[in-house]
Amino acid sequence: MNSSPTKVRSNIQLILSTLPTKPGVYRHLDENGKVIYVGKAKNLKRRVSSYFNKNHDSAKVRVLVSKIRDIQVTVVDTEWEALLLENTLIKEYKPKYNILLKDDKTYPWIAVTKEEFPKVFATRSPDHQRQETFGPYASVRYMNTLLETVFEIFPVRRCKILHLGQRPCLQYQLKKCPAPCAEMISKEEYQANIKKIIEILKGNSNLIIKQLQAEMMACAERWEFEKAQEIKQKVEILTQFRGKSVVVNPEITQLDVFSIVEDEQSAYVNFMRVMEGAVIQSYTIEIAHKLDKTKEELLFLGMVEMRERFGELFPNILLPFLPETEVEGHSFSVPQRGDKKKLLELSLKNAFNFMSEKNRRRDLVNPERRSQRVLTQLQKDLGMSVLPRHIECFDNSNTQGCEPVSAMVCFIDGKPAKKEYRHFNVKTVVGADDFATMEEVITRRYSRLLAEAKPLPDLIVIDGGKGQLNAAYRSLQALGLADKIFMVGIAERLEDIYRVGDDLPLYIDKKSEAQKLLQRVRDAVHDFGIAHHRKRRAKKSIESQLDGIPGIGKVLKTKLLQHFKSVKRISEASEEEIAKVIGPAKAKIVVEGLLSL
Repeated sequence: MNSSPTKVRSNIQLILSTLPTKPGVYRHLDENGKVIYVGKAKNLKRRVSSYFNKNHDSAKVRVLVSKIRDIQVTVVDTEWEALLLENTLIKEYKPKYNILLKDDKTYPWIAVTKEEFPKVFATRSPDHQRQETFGPYASVRYMNTLLETVFEIFPVRRCKILHLGQRPCLQYQLKKCPAPCAEMISKEEYQANIKKIIEILKGNSNLIIKQLQAEMMACAERWEFEKAQEIKQKVEILTQFRGKSVVVNPEITQLDVFSIVEDEQSAYVNFMRVMEGAVIQSYTIEIAHKLDKTKEELLFLGMVEMRERFGELFPNILLPFLPETEVEGHSFSVPQRGDKKKLLELSLKNAFNFMSEKNRRRDLVNPERRSQRVLTQLQKDLGMSVLPRHIECFDNSNTQGCEPVSAMVCFIDGKPAKKEYRHFNVKTVVGADDFATMEEVITRRYSRLLAEAKPLPDLIVIDGGKGQLNAAYRSLQALGLADKIFMVGIAERLEDIYRVGDDLPLYIDKKSEAQKLLQRVRDAVHDFGIAHHRKRRAKKSIESQLDGIPGIGKVLKTKLLQHFKSVKRISEASEEEIAKVIGPAKAKIVVEGLLSL
């Protein structure tokens, strides 16, 4: 039986009054005793009480609060411990309102089996319990090169099942297998090679180079020059590989790098592990948004997940921003220059590329989703109150002050609506006055829409700087539409975006989909306007040539152009051909007139 609202509130208030002020994890339970949300807090009393003591902007949070019937807490010593416990409990209870961690299962791993004579191989389905795993590797080419290098230095068996007491196979003859099946290598030596392989896979190639160099010198001292030469070749192979795999300064070692990017649906946390200047692991995880979480909380959730997958994090960690949370035994820093800054930028690039690839896949399944995402981002970037589903863009053209025209293109849901494109032959402006031209065109366009009761656009884009933008805005004010339509200007040279009244341009990522949409709109109106302007110039040029011939009026000129299509063809035609269209007397006048021009 459901409890009354008064009894529920009374029970919640009693729980809140007894909560500790220490760090810990809290669990919200519904009327059936099911955990519906798990969270962590630096101060349990303050954090849990905030759910009930303030109004929430998020509808999801309001729904969650309405379903809470009981609260359980677990106290820990530090906020980092709270994060670790929160992650564990989320996986145990799978609460309805918690964020979702989505696996990135596209990257390959290298596995080393736990056997008497282990195998080393690439896999996309690693068994972390039965195998020692390394990776994942963002580049298949790098992983294959690493395996080839390892096998060239320390050959291992390739067969699926090891049968002892067999004759060596062809792989042994090719020096690609040490043939443990035929006891051509001892268990101790094979295991020693496997340990060296594992160190190389961990990124400690410099350690193995030093070990091999010591072995080489020992062989030389024992006059075992042939064996010393073999070891020297291994050192050269490993040194060459190490040189190619170094991304930054080889002195940078035992460093973890985290970065985060977000869109409206998810956050994407990238993790990179660096050893001896080389990225030996790169992994990106998607965190689906459910309730409002700060960027720091999402980043730390990703860090906790990576810790579970790859073991304890290194003491030194690079982050895109300094968090408020402190973690004992770990030092956070935000590099501003140099090789470490390059590593952070590489991590951000990996996260961004992963997000873009995920979105491309989703867009193929649901093309409308991309349009919605881009428009939502544009709305956010411009600070609009409505989604810019209907966009109209204007551009002016003239030739040294002559033939002023304007063009307008229309985009609906991010796609061109070409039936709505319009040209405007400027009527009231003389000469090259872009501001006056823009005022006239905006007034004509929207006074007509108002008169015909047609829908107005959500966003107007003016191809020009602040002067053209202000001129267009004055027309909207005169029509009483200044508060009903959002308007921006896009400067041609730097592609800066200006809002009405702003002295400085908006900062929008030049590579973002929202910026690219504005560029497509601007390019469309530019091309549309230029094409129309060229037609007008060509038409005027043709008309001016024929108008210069006395005795050839509008009717005869139209007949000639309809028949020959252009003045050039008329000038190339014979007098007899022209006479068939307008008669011999007029044909003679046309031929003589064109020759005199």
